[in-house]
Amino acid sequence: MKTIWLISLLLTLNCVAGETLLFVDDHEILYRSGTRRQMHVPKRHAGNPLVVGPTVKNQVSYNSVHRDPETGRWQMWYQMSGRDTAVCYAESEDGIVWKKPELDVVPHVGITDRNVVLDSVEQYGASVVVDAPGGDPERRYKMVYWSIPHAVPEVEAGKDPRGKNGGMFVAFSADGIHWNKQPGPVLRGAYGRMSEPPKVGEDHDFGVHSSVSDVLDAMYDAQRKKYVVYAKAWIDAPDGMTYWKRAIVLTESDDFVKWSAPQLVMAPDEFDGVRPADYPGTRRGVQLHGAPAFLHHGVYFALVQVADFETHGLQPIELAISRDGIAWQRPFRSTPFMGAVENGNGFDASRIFSNATPVVLEEEMRFYYAGAENPWQFGKRANEWGSKKRMPKTGVGLATLPLDRFAGVKPLEKLGQITLKPRTLSGIQKLTLNADAGGGGVRVELLDERGYKLPGFTRTDAVPIAGDGLRHEVKWKKADLSRLPMPPEGKVIIRIHLDNAEAFALTLHDL
Repeated sequence: MKTIWLISLLLTLNCVAGETLLFVDDHEILYRSGTRRQMHVPKRHAGNPLVVGPTVKNQVSYNSVHRDPETGRWQMWYQMSGRDTAVCYAESEDGIVWKKPELDVVPHVGITDRNVVLDSVEQYGASVVVDAPGGDPERRYKMVYWSIPHAVPEVEAGKDPRGKNGGMFVAFSADGIHWNKQPGPVLRGAYGRMSEPPKVGEDHDFGVHSSVSDVLDAMYDAQRKKYVVYAKAWIDAPDGMTYWKRAIVLTESDDFVKWSAPQLVMAPDEFDGVRPADYPGTRRGVQLHGAPAFLHHGVYFALVQVADFETHGLQPIELAISRDGIAWQRPFRSTPFMGAVENGNGFDASRIFSNATPVVLEEEMRFYYAGAENPWQFGKRANEWGSKKRMPKTGVGLATLPLDRFAGVKPLEKLGQITLKPRTLSGIQKLTLNADAGGGGVRVELLDERGYKLPGFTRTDAVPIAGDGLRHEVKWKKADLSRLPMPPEGKVIIRIHLDNAEAFALTLHDL
């Protein structure tokens, strides 16, 4: 059964035997001539929102989605606000039409749907990781969430800026429906308003920039073989005051119970903008509200929730990338990966809540996200929604991207080329290229490590690639990879010639 599950997983994730090189950055590229990189934006589903709250008084936000590769069943967990907050559950056969089962597992005041599976005082989050079969079946489903379980008057009144009782909690389940909470916080957290930094001798267990806060996104890092949480944190203000701007920290674990000290990995900088000098408020410009991350073909992607709390209140999603999950690059700031629409009236017009669980299918990648019509209600716009005298729309939607097409490389004008770093092709049976050559063509040639052309594999020997396809097979007129005129262990340079075409990824197949 485990072997069957693994085969199904490989097919579901399109994890072909071999290696896929994504052109989302220059990690695999030696140099590019006459080209530019363009990010591609997922297409929102026409039927959005796919899941809505039971009444307009309930807000949907943090969420996770899992597709079981063995059964094909889709599962969703999403945060729903009632009197406090709760985690609700939905199922689907196709990932489009979702049903809320009547579970009656956890009654929750303020939520009329009977699909609540977990609640807690002052809880935020519904970030779920599902293990592959073979481990502890009672802990196959793992959830991380924020809670302040023992609220005290000072916190409720906003007089305790640090929320001393708050922290990161975890829960486990065998089926994703019946959950058992792990006693106590697994990490203490920081939560509050701007204040003076702690004095010498004060309790530093929940210091600001070295702590998690109330946005938590979990993933399993197959590259490091650890569970990882990317969490909201705080950086200090120019004058040293704490809780100035939201940033991102990382904590990791082997067992989902014992977690490392949080490490700051992403913070807003001078390129995130500043508010006008006369604008009311205490924080300037954009903050990083959350950064759910996932690993795909050796690249870490973060769907950063870029929030401007004081100017316009919008929260679009920015695509960030990393090769180790720690050092992050933000090369696509000029265009949101999933944009909010200011002054729009859809459920996702203002705020978008991304997650760490895209679903990768054979032809596309599905990004489920929660949205809210109303902007963050701080600063000038705080009174705008109050004057509308209606509750904002909210729900969970879907956006899709063709497989591996986060970003492509295309010519600045008509012609361009991508020269990859030298690598061995020993054991590689064929190459396939993810490219859009609908308006032109692509040819692939092979050079030796010094840059000399290899007979039979030159640009003129290449069979032109035409049309738009995810898996164009790379071919030459009279040769194939089994006939490379060099020792098998020798390295070659792959060069991709673009003629009014765009390349997204190259896959090296060893089967």
